Amino acid sequence: MTIKADPIEFAGKRVLVSGGTKGLGRATVDRFLAGGARVITSARGAPDPIDGVEFVQADLTTAEGGEALAKAALERLGGIDILAHVLGGSTTPGGGFVALTDEHWLSELNLNLLATVRLDRLLIPQMIAQGAGAVVHVTSIQSVLPLPEATTAYAAAKAALRTYSKSISKELGSKGVRVNAVSPGWIMTEGTGLFLARIQASNGGTLEDARQFVLDGLGGIAIGRGAEPFEVAEAIAFLASDRASSIHGSELVVDGGTIPTV
Repeated sequence: MTIKADPIEFAGKRVLVSGGTKGLGRATVDRFLAGGARVITSARGAPDPIDGVEFVQADLTTAEGGEALAKAALERLGGIDILAHVLGGSTTPGGGFVALTDEHWLSELNLNLLATVRLDRLLIPQMIAQGAGAVVHVTSIQSVLPLPEATTAYAAAKAALRTYSKSISKELGSKGVRVNAVSPGWIMTEGTGLFLARIQASNGGTLEDARQFVLDGLGGIAIGRGAEPFEVAEAIAFLASDRASSIHGSELVVDGGTIPTV
């Protein structure tokens, strides 16, 4: 299945996608390009060039990396109209909360929360000055459905991002800047296999056992599969588009399984 994009939907729009060289980030870059946007992104390494995309080699888990990307966006594109914060991931070991050191916690917070906070602080004032902008934060259903064996720190960081997103939406709505969140469930990226291998190493059993462990932790997935990256990218693009011009301070859940209400 593919999604047809309006080739002029984002014509003239300047878009920053954090972590846009692989997985969901790359799918998001491709979706905005398909809509006619000008795009800038970054990564720690130096991947193969993406046609039509400005690239900055920067580590966004550091203040210096965020400053380098924001400066490049302002200088090369003259500003930003859409911020899509896709960067994130879980890298801590299994073994429950006692296995997590201060370094593990700081790593997850820098990757999944502070990288976004820093870029917002550097670029949203320019959106306010121009009187318009759209910000999309990619959180996770694990903010309310954590897997205690393997993702406590990641889930906590994403929960903080979810709260932060809601908070700044209240501040920025009257200034012309819309802020929304996309909360994916399980996305079938190249990192999925690595994640399952970590759970298998911690719990034993087979990879299928690890897969079932994740599905059970997410409350089951009604459609029987994880989302493809391009499907989640479409949700991000929708919230950033004029089609969602009255949607603000909201969270779009992409197949959340059984999301608890309390």
